[in-house]
Amino acid sequence: MSKKRIVIIGASSAIAEHCARLWVSEAADFLLVGRDLSRVQRVADDLRVRSPQSAIETVQIDFLDADAISSLAQQAGQSPIDIVLIAHGDLPVQQSCEQDIHVAEAALQINGVSPVLFAEAFAKQLAQQGRGRLALIGSVAGDRGRKANYVYGAGKGMVERYAQGLQHRFAYTGIKIVLIKPGPTATPMTAHLPSSGLAAVDQVARAIVKAIEAGKPVAYVPAKWQLIMLIVQHLPRWIFHKLNI
Repeated sequence: MSKKRIVIIGASSAIAEHCARLWVSEAADFLLVGRDLSRVQRVADDLRVRSPQSAIETVQIDFLDADAISSLAQQAGQSPIDIVLIAHGDLPVQQSCEQDIHVAEAALQINGVSPVLFAEAFAKQLAQQGRGRLALIGSVAGDRGRKANYVYGAGKGMVERYAQGLQHRFAYTGIKIVLIKPGPTATPMTAHLPSSGLAAVDQVARAIVKAIEAGKPVAYVPAKWQLIMLIVQHLPRWIFHKLNI
């Protein structure tokens, strides 16, 4: 069997790195993309130690530059791509978003606009080759706006609606679009949150890799969040507004 070729956007994120470690055990080849080349290179060096036979490229670009994103996807698409994982994001402090509109703008750009731009650029490449899997990491926060993190949730909600549109576009084709919805996970992004209740990042990564392999339209990880968010989504407004969540 030929080796998988995997593109990871936001490759230095903890979840993405743990997914890559699982894929590299199969000697996959990688294109790792990030905003900080030194951090991406650290991930690449670790993967090379784990699988010397894997070809690993690293790229640094501006995650909000549409021209750079388009160019990256075109170059990457010169060779067949099996999986694209779009994993970047940032969890802002909600109060900071409320106090400074520029913080809110940055949160919406990196959590909503940027993943959509990457997905659209790589969807074009997958459409040309007629196959592949494109996975976007959303969040359970995108299921219903809550006062605790509604700016972040709005960005992730955008990713969800976009993923639904891609799934409709590529229905009954060889291209699978997978929306990943992690619950709170123990990563550097959530270091400011209480550690109790946070899912282990390695367990989340295993669930993500499994969902992508299966081509699941939506995967809550851990799975318990599907039931939790189903309840949250369907709470009557008058009850929901009394909750401190």
